[in-house]
Amino acid sequence: MKEITTYFPDLTEDQKVKFERLKDLYKDWNLKINVVSRKDIDEIYTRHVLHSLGIAKIQSFLPGSKVMDVGTGGGFPGIPLAILFPEVQFHLVDSIGKKIKVVNEVAEGLSLENVKTSNCRVEEVDEQYDFIVSRAVAQMETFVRWVKGKVAKKSNHELKNGILYLKGGDLSEELAKYQTAKIYPLSDYFKEDFFETKSVVHLPMKYKG
Repeated sequence: MKEITTYFPDLTEDQKVKFERLKDLYKDWNLKINVVSRKDIDEIYTRHVLHSLGIAKIQSFLPGSKVMDVGTGGGFPGIPLAILFPEVQFHLVDSIGKKIKVVNEVAEGLSLENVKTSNCRVEEVDEQYDFIVSRAVAQMETFVRWVKGKVAKKSNHELKNGILYLKGGDLSEELAKYQTAKIYPLSDYFKEDFFETKSVVHLPMKYKG
């Protein structure tokens, strides 16, 4: 929890309470439905929560904006971002029902009123968002195909509407065809060794009506 307050010193008391409760909720649910690896659960704040919040270091979401988390798994990056941005609407999507069950229980346990979930494939979602976030659920080319047509036309943030993708390792080959993609190394923001090879990729996407 100390990592969170170190890098995000302006949290309200309510946000601190939610971030603190998050670990116990995941520990409890993980015993029933395994959504976080056993070794990661003890390092949930670094490997999952802080990693998710790396997106917030790249772009702070404005109140009223809409963000979709694709392949959310156990709720990352969507749940930590929803705590950090209570006035932003988050839509967490995963095709695996038991994972969405955990997300629903955690969101309810944290009283997150800005989270909705869907147990479906992202292609079935018929809405548009300012940003689409994810933690490396597919190669970028595949991911772009999945979310085509789901980015809102009007950009209100510093970054253009599009994808904010948490990725690790060497991305030069995967992103070679995307001239507008920008890589933000998370080691620029977080000092823990875990982030040495981790990045956020921003890929603006044109609206297709």
